[in-house]
Amino acid sequence: MNEPEEGLFEAYERFEEYAREALDALPPDLRSQMSNVEIVVEDEPPGGQPLLGLYQGIPLTKRSSFYSGVLPDKITIYRGPLERLYGRDQETLRRR
Repeated sequence: MNEPEEGLFEAYERFEEYAREALDALPPDLRSQMSNVEIVVEDEPPGGQPLLGLYQGIPLTKRSSFYSGVLPDKITIYRGPLERLYGRDQETLRRR
């Protein structure tokens, strides 16, 4: 999964870099629609749920003119399941 000399901190930083690269690679029209969104990387999903990621918030299609002053929506990316699925091949992990 990780190179033997790579420590936990370095592996976590590498994964966060992959997540940032994926976000930066989104098409501009999609990226421009993402407002008031926080993206977080966590180790595992809650309660052992079989998730790779989770969106929590109010979808754009449900927002009205009263949508203001609210906490940001949250996209959580779960590192553990993604690394277990794709971690043996760093290029595949980066592309996912």
